[in-house]
Amino acid sequence: MTRLRLIVDKKSDWTAYYPTEDLLTAHEYLAQGSHSGSKPTQVINLCNSYRYLSYGYYTSLLAEARSHKVIPSIRTINDLGKKSIYGLNMEGLHATLNKLVNKNAALRTQLEEEQRLQVTLCFGQTHFAPLADLARQIFEHFPCPILSMTFRKAETWQIESLRPEGLKHLNEQEQDLFASALDAYSRKVWRKPNAKRQYRYDLAILVDPHDKLPPSDPVALKNFIKAGRQLGMDVELIEKKDFSHLAEYDALFIRETTSISNHTYRFAKKAEVEGMVVMDDPTSILRCCNKVYLADLLASKGIPMPHTTFLYKDRKKELLAIAATLHYPAVLKVPDGAFSKGVVKVQDQAELMTQAEVYFKQSAILLVQEFMYTDYDWRIGVLNNKPLFACQYFMTKGHWQIYNHSSGEAESGGFTTLPVHQVPAQVIKTALKATKLIGKGLYGVDLKQSGDRVVVIEVNDNPNIDSDVEDLYLKEDLYHQVMSEFLRRLENKRLGQL
Repeated sequence: MTRLRLIVDKKSDWTAYYPTEDLLTAHEYLAQGSHSGSKPTQVINLCNSYRYLSYGYYTSLLAEARSHKVIPSIRTINDLGKKSIYGLNMEGLHATLNKLVNKNAALRTQLEEEQRLQVTLCFGQTHFAPLADLARQIFEHFPCPILSMTFRKAETWQIESLRPEGLKHLNEQEQDLFASALDAYSRKVWRKPNAKRQYRYDLAILVDPHDKLPPSDPVALKNFIKAGRQLGMDVELIEKKDFSHLAEYDALFIRETTSISNHTYRFAKKAEVEGMVVMDDPTSILRCCNKVYLADLLASKGIPMPHTTFLYKDRKKELLAIAATLHYPAVLKVPDGAFSKGVVKVQDQAELMTQAEVYFKQSAILLVQEFMYTDYDWRIGVLNNKPLFACQYFMTKGHWQIYNHSSGEAESGGFTTLPVHQVPAQVIKTALKATKLIGKGLYGVDLKQSGDRVVVIEVNDNPNIDSDVEDLYLKEDLYHQVMSEFLRRLENKRLGQL
């Protein structure tokens, strides 16, 4: 039987409802760790805010890492965070709204009088009966416990905004709606809409010509284009400004630094909505761009990594206790840093407390990890759960990281590229175990090896593939393998196998 977990910011948020043993605060749930039991678990995240890197955000993020079913999912949270993303699904919903208005005279009269109307949805249900079908459809697109939906009149009636809400925003009538909808939610599952199918083979590579540390240099990009065209795909470079034209292509390959807070995630999401083949896919971006998620996921599946502890904002006594037990030096990390940014080595307890105070301004949770110095890190490139390339990235001279940003300019160490068969078997095996938890895309796994001990540092979506670096052993075949995977997926999609 599935275990239910209702997550709130404070127990007092639940005072309007019957007491239940299923209720936990966000901190209680997060602090349970990855070994909270193997029983199937349904998490309903009722925090008052899902803002990026808040406790509400981390509740859904780590629920997914623990293989718990969670509502709202991290994807839903991020989709609802930007109108430019959730607006991609609005065309059909606007049509449904106007159809309902035209059919229902009472609804039409009320909307005409008010010009703007706000309605609360609880698990796809609403007290406003004429909009019941629309509420259900919205829940299919954006499964979220509580949504505030606002309409306005333009040339036609449109959904102006969809905003997640918490329990404290509900009035007495809405509290009754929430209670009945929560009860019904566990007994009803709505079918998700089918994605569109595409048939033309045109591939877009998203790049940023001004990126100082792009995932692929100009020569590598030309090699991707050449390999794709040899396989019968028309490959073109596109930029951020080409967002409105994305649907003209069959596939998207992201070759600029990804983040869920910038346009790269928006491109990936739109490509997925349009039924395109996309790497990196939105799920891979979500899973790889946050080190807290990765650490919890790896720990829950027994993947070896440096000893890792989570630090929580506004828990100073707990932080002091943890700081007193750590071995120094230690490594403190902001969850969404990239290219060694947001990562600092702390030499003692005092330095940890000082730096944590700075980083807590960016995130409600930080990571502190065991410091493992090695001369180099392994980078294993993985494509569709198969090793693609192998590199040793050496630390910057006189520095403990591959990248050194202290001078204001990014400096990096040397590298050695090896054939995969020359890499220790344990390194390859560990890398593949890690990427199988993420998906079937293109990843770069960073690992450290000390004697017989091999640990995963992180899994990167959108890994570097530069000319005369990662391709030094495979040469043109590396680009051919990546483009062949796009072609395979496109053909499978055409045959209805994806």
